[in-house]
Amino acid sequence: MPSHDELDDAHGDEHDDAYDGREGDRRFFGLTALSTLLPGAGLIATRRRSVGLVLLLGALLVGALFVFYAWRKGFVTAALDFAVRPRVLVGLVVATIVGALLWCAGILLTARETSPRGPGAGWRGAFAAVCCLLVLVPAATAVRYLTIQRDVISVLTNSGVEPEAEANAWADKPRVNILLLGSDAGDDRVGVRTDSMMVASIDTSSGDAVLFGLPRNLEFAPIPSSNPLSKLYPNGYNCGDECLLNGVWTLATDRPDLFPGDANPGLTTTRDVIGEILGLEIDRTLVVNLQGFRALVDAMGGVDINVKERVCVDCKLVNGRIVFARGVEKWIETGEQHLNGNLALWYARSRAGSDDFSRMRRQRCVTGAILSQANPVELLRNYPDLASVVKDNVSIDIPQAELPAWAELVGTLQEKGSIRSLPITNKVVNVADPDYDKIRELVKSAIAPQPASSAPSTATPVPSPSPSQGSPSPSEPTDKVEDLNTIC
Repeated sequence: MPSHDELDDAHGDEHDDAYDGREGDRRFFGLTALSTLLPGAGLIATRRRSVGLVLLLGALLVGALFVFYAWRKGFVTAALDFAVRPRVLVGLVVATIVGALLWCAGILLTARETSPRGPGAGWRGAFAAVCCLLVLVPAATAVRYLTIQRDVISVLTNSGVEPEAEANAWADKPRVNILLLGSDAGDDRVGVRTDSMMVASIDTSSGDAVLFGLPRNLEFAPIPSSNPLSKLYPNGYNCGDECLLNGVWTLATDRPDLFPGDANPGLTTTRDVIGEILGLEIDRTLVVNLQGFRALVDAMGGVDINVKERVCVDCKLVNGRIVFARGVEKWIETGEQHLNGNLALWYARSRAGSDDFSRMRRQRCVTGAILSQANPVELLRNYPDLASVVKDNVSIDIPQAELPAWAELVGTLQEKGSIRSLPITNKVVNVADPDYDKIRELVKSAIAPQPASSAPSTATPVPSPSPSQGSPSPSEPTDKVEDLNTIC
């Protein structure tokens, strides 16, 4: 029989083994988790120290480069710059896949090097697998989103090849003008009607922008001599109150024989005519239809609007009375309201109980809300669905070579630029007999550099009054250049 000393030694060995197992488990879980948080960090405390240092320093270097790039260009501009370069997106896909695999390799190597002997190997293996999933699942999501984004860019620009971008796209252009069109094209509608027409004129240096809103019912719209339709309408689009500005698109589309080789004569003519009205050269265009607008607002999680006039929903005007669909009254009430895509669309488009000029003001307010309230987290969460809608409901004529320059300009506008507005209301023109020379003069004054003195010139449209002076009512038209925050 063993002696008492031998029994005590045996019990002591069992106690030491249990203690060593607990310490080994703590070391395993701690270092494996550390390699999950920072690539290779857990390996530094093992015999694979050199591998861990390479992984950790490589990850820190890549992270530092991204942070430096974002700091130098601004986060918004940097993100937009990456998002519009197909080759960069492909490179990010490859880098994400390789980086995720190396990260997981570091986790598994840490688990193998630190796993103690004894029971519990299954639990330790499951823990290492979960740690790898914590890296692989976000990486797979990132790869999916990057691939979707590249597909969206290729579809919108009708190209899968990224040409060389200009070193400085705005070197000789102090301002660029982009035409923003809201289209009500749909399966239940014949042709395309430009329901909303705005031009954003942007200072390429400061990012300051002026929005020019145009009423859809302008008559005698001038058609420049360079457009083939000028031969049919040499004195402007004139046939009475049926020939309105928002009908120009369909007018050109119905005469494809006049536009040989032009895949979209409606867009071409609308751009030419609006450029002629404002006296501006339209550089690029962006067209969004109703479904795309709804999807964008919903993907943002909705927008907050300071509603200044009660607006009906699912309604129309019949014999001077507001009639609701299915007889159920729905209103967007005044005050601070959070609107989803459908309500934001009705707020921007409804004409029942108000006029076109009130609607133009609401459209500019919704546009400003979208620009200022876009939540990157919400957009990313809903991006796959949003991207699918964008491909079918948004069109641009910006070539891929220009996209980085436009992305940088949009980033500049969001980070330090201002947005002012000059609607072409009935205080500016009689829509049935517009004074286009006067419109061009107002536009020219609006985009002129602002004087250093705070005192406005009598010849230049002035900023809106301060709150202490009072401001126009929501439906009151104005011919002054106003800060968008003031009118909204």
